[in-house]
Amino acid sequence: MAKEDLTTETQNFEAKLESAKKVLETLMNPEITLQDSLKAYEQGMSELLSAQKMLEEAEIKINEIKSKQ
Repeated sequence: MAKEDLTTETQNFEAKLESAKKVLETLMNPEITLQDSLKAYEQGMSELLSAQKMLEEAEIKINEIKSKQ
């Protein structure tokens, strides 16, 4: 994997985590409506699941590298 690809993946992962943190802040607002909280929750879970998938893919790559040694 090229260094540029790794940097882009890292930035994407960090952006997803930052987005999930913002969603959490939104959900902590006591004035949020039920409808808005459901939308925010759905968005946050989508970001977290995507980030988790990125971590799992990274783990697979690490294991592939280790098995070649």
